[in-house]
Amino acid sequence: MTEAPNATAAATVLSVVIPMYNEEEVLPALVSRLRPVLADLGVGYEVIAVDDGSTDRTAELLAAFRLGWPELRVIGLRRNSGHQAALTAGLDRAHGAYVVSIDADLQDPPEKIPEMLVLARAEGLDIVYGIRADRASDTGFKRWTAGLYYRLVRRLAGPSVPAQAGDFRLLSRAAVDALKALPDQQRVYRLLVPWLGFPSGEVRYERAPRPAGQSKYPLGRMIRLAVDSVTGFSAAPLRIATWLGGFAFLVCLGLMVYTLSAHAFQHTVPGWTSLFIGVLFIGAVQLICVGLLGEYVGRIYTAVQNRPTYFIGHDTAADAADTAADAAGDPAAGAAKRTSRAGDPAVPSPASPPEGSADPATPVSQGLGRRS
Repeated sequence: MTEAPNATAAATVLSVVIPMYNEEEVLPALVSRLRPVLADLGVGYEVIAVDDGSTDRTAELLAAFRLGWPELRVIGLRRNSGHQAALTAGLDRAHGAYVVSIDADLQDPPEKIPEMLVLARAEGLDIVYGIRADRASDTGFKRWTAGLYYRLVRRLAGPSVPAQAGDFRLLSRAAVDALKALPDQQRVYRLLVPWLGFPSGEVRYERAPRPAGQSKYPLGRMIRLAVDSVTGFSAAPLRIATWLGGFAFLVCLGLMVYTLSAHAFQHTVPGWTSLFIGVLFIGAVQLICVGLLGEYVGRIYTAVQNRPTYFIGHDTAADAADTAADAAGDPAAGAAKRTSRAGDPAVPSPASPPEGSADPATPVSQGLGRRS
């Protein structure tokens, strides 16, 4: 649930959303490069660091950096919810007229953010993609799998998906609001954003090697991302299952003719090999088809459950607002908001607010993640 607009939100031109998970090694380098870039913009900005349940010193370092950087805002998730869910949490709570999403690993250069903002303002664009023009810093296997992924999703989801565009992009407020209105739970923003069809542009850059830390997208997560991308944006795998079933049926007809011919000429024993191969083939096709159906049924099951994709543990901007409310002589309002964000099931119904409550319309679900 997003926060109510305030004076600070109205003055924020740019929000930079950075999902983080165990990034203590790269955080100092990120801050040293990002802060001067944003300070030179000459506009009001905020940096939203979404701590996705890190188990290292990421949260501690963010708290230390925030002491000397008031524009830094820290949102802590109660558990590790995944990169796309952390990105969703940041987009949901960003105040800026423009929102840039960037990873913490510095493989996408923050120095390109001013160029993105200038391009969006000059040409009235809602989306500016960061395009990786050179991936020489990646391993050969990484480049090959990335190329295969983009060819696959462009074939299934359409040519509107930019090749070599990751999660480094700028979105206008209209684009962010459109994304927030979508019901998708298992979100893949590199496909959702192009699907909007809003006016877009590109900024190209060379992808740099990670200066510290380890990649948070090993092979297993890359495969999961590819599966979510395909099953979330196309029914083509189901049609592939249909074609495989038709091909298997033709093979069965051929084996039936062969079997009848062998029986007619009394050569039934030599046919054992072909029969065995045919049974194995048909069984494999059936398993593939069942697996593809299972992926779609699983997505339906997740949508029916309608569970939040993330839980907010704390938000430094909201905590500051509560402190201000307490200082203004309204501690009841601050306490009610803190209780609501904590997900306390004992929050009273809006129809019967407690005596003295300053905000009877505060929803019970505040502090939870997106519900579809």
